Parts: sequence; structure tokens; C-alpha cells
Amino acid sequence: MTTFSNHELSGLIGSIYDCALDPGRWDDTLAEVANALKCGHAILSLNDIERDRVLIHRSVGWEPYWLEQRNKHIPEIHAKLTEWLTLQTSPDRPFVASREIPKHYFDSSPYVRECLRPLGIVDIAHYFLVSTPACFSELVLAKQNRLGILTDSEIEDGLILLPHLRRAVTISNVLDLQIIERDQMAATLDALRNGVILTNDRGTILHANRSAEDLLRNESAIGSNGGKLIAKSRLANNELQKAIKLAGQDETKIGRTGTSIRLTDTSPRPLFAHVLPMTGGDVRTNLQPTAVAAIFIDASSNEKHGAVTLATAFKFTPAETRVANSLLAGLTLADTANDLGIAKNTVKTHVKNIFMKTGVGRQSEFMRLAAQATPPVQIGSSHETQ
Repeated sequence: MTTFSNHELSGLIGSIYDCALDPGRWDDTLAEVANALKCGHAILSLNDIERDRVLIHRSVGWEPYWLEQRNKHIPEIHAKLTEWLTLQTSPDRPFVASREIPKHYFDSSPYVRECLRPLGIVDIAHYFLVSTPACFSELVLAKQNRLGILTDSEIEDGLILLPHLRRAVTISNVLDLQIIERDQMAATLDALRNGVILTNDRGTILHANRSAEDLLRNESAIGSNGGKLIAKSRLANNELQKAIKLAGQDETKIGRTGTSIRLTDTSPRPLFAHVLPMTGGDVRTNLQPTAVAAIFIDASSNEKHGAVTLATAFKFTPAETRVANSLLAGLTLADTANDLGIAKNTVKTHVKNIFMKTGVGRQSEFMRLAAQATPPVQIGSSHETQ
């Protein structure tokens, strides 16, 4: 049972979605999230591992000295999280130290002894937003002794915010821009190589940037019927229309709906869409006051970024995601098992689940699917599309 009031939840989610278009707002929004979950320390990160870039890194309660000390213990932190992630069956389950770490580890851990205890931190939780070798994002929350360990209701409140945080960081990653100039909306959107479409609550297209116009004109996976945006795939259209409707009614209810919608059924060049509610917050409403939803067409440009999209779209577990990326690297089942430190039969089970979720029958077909997770057109200057 959530402890949020409707007003509190609406305000938090509105702030999170504004950050999708204006990352400069993450400092204040992260503070709001930490305060709502009764945590004195928080970190939000979005890392493009392939390009060695930090797209988002915000913290609350961590002074520069203690962030530096924490960074010294990253190998220990990652080793423990990797060990735990490999065994998980749900991508939503957070790592909560008080529930996953035995007392004897706390007593012997250098990270706990040299970093957490001096700050009075008695519990820490990791909520995973995106977790693949190409891209990693997480929300880290820590509680101090005076507030006690994380309670069931606080963990549940974090899970309520999780799909909204995922949507915001996913769109930030898809757009790959620092900020949209609100007084030059059309020009800014048109400069993006990603398709962007703004609609009203009936799905009527209010604005489509040049990339989206090409998609609509070429009658690819999306189209226009009487001025209304439609997806050619029946299943995709159902989810798309549902997401637009929810965006117009109450953005707090949209949850996972409308994130990484696969727009194509059997096309050799799959497209994915993400729906961002537009009715709350001054950043979004100033873009187009009558718009209730912005639909972003994913523009992953290589196999690793395609894997990120597939993992989200097909709801891979963290363990399945790690196995999937081994498949994309061309590793054998035995090499994958050795690399991840799990049994070969466990790898086979994950591969079976991956193939079932994606509808492929062989590793080569899965690699082709990931490589082709790109839109048919990309608009932009030569350096943007390289």
C-alpha cells in the first residue's frame, strides 16, 4: 500500500517527466524523490558504456569527498550487484542491502566500514532502470541510522516510481540531447534525427518533425488515418492508443504502458516508440499547450543499442539481458556460462526464454533482430549519423 497521496504522486511523476526533456531539473527532482522515500542520500545515473559517457549523474546528500570515497569501492559494489543480478527473475526487483546482505558481510566489507558507516548509512537500495553492457542506469537510495532501514512501504513506493523513472531516462537516452529550447520547439524537434510526433487526446497529430514526416509519408510502421496517428501493427496500435489515452487522462496511471512499443510485427527493420505524457509540468506544456502525448521513435544505430531496445521492449530479466548480450557478442553457450559464472543449463534456459519472447529460433536470427532495431530513415548532419 503506497504512502503517497494522489497530489504527492502526481507532483513527483510530473517532475520526473519534465526531466526527460530538461535534464537540468534532475537535481531538484532527485531531492524530491529522496525526501518522499525518507532517504538522506540518493544517486541517479545514466551511463553510455559503449561511448564512455555519463549522460546523467545527479546526487543528493553526498558531499564531493564522500562521492570520491564511494568511487574507490566501485569494484566491490559492482561485484556484489553482478552476482545478485545474475540470479534474478524480475527486472523490477530492487537490491536492498538489509535484505540481501548477511551481517557477517557488513562487518567485513571495506565499502561499509570506510564509506557507509562514517555517514551513518544503515541501508541502501539499488533500483535498476536499464542494465546492459551498452547502457546502465540506476537509482541508488540510502537511509541513515536515525531513519532506520527501508520499510516495505518505502520499497513499494520506489517500485511505483520505477516505470516513470525508466521512461524518463529511456527518452533522455533516445534523444541524446541536453535540453530542448522551449521558445524554439519546432526548430529544435526538426533538428533531431529521431521521429517525434505530438498528439492530442484523440491521437490527432499536432506536430511531426521532419524524421516523423518521412516515416508517415513512406507508410512504414506508422501512418495517419484522418489526421490521427496509427500504428500498422494491431497490437502496437492498441498499446499506442491506450498510452495516448492514459497520457491525456492521468499520467500517474500510465506506468509501463507506452514504453518501447514494438511498432512492427514481422518487418526486417523493427521500430520502437516511447510515449511521454505532456499534460503536466511547464517544460512539457510549453512545447505545445494542446498536446497530451509526445511519441519518440527510437533511433538505435548499432547492435549494442539495439540490444538495449530489445531488452526493454521484450521485458528481459537482468539475467536474460546479460545472456542476450553474450549471444550478440558471438559467444557460445559454454563461453557464456563461464563468463557469467553460471551453469550451462541455466544459460540454455535463459536462451530459450529470450527466443520465446522475441519470436526467433536461432542465435543468428536474434543478432539480426538486434542489428536491425533502427528506423528506416535518419535525418541530420553527417556527424550526427556516424
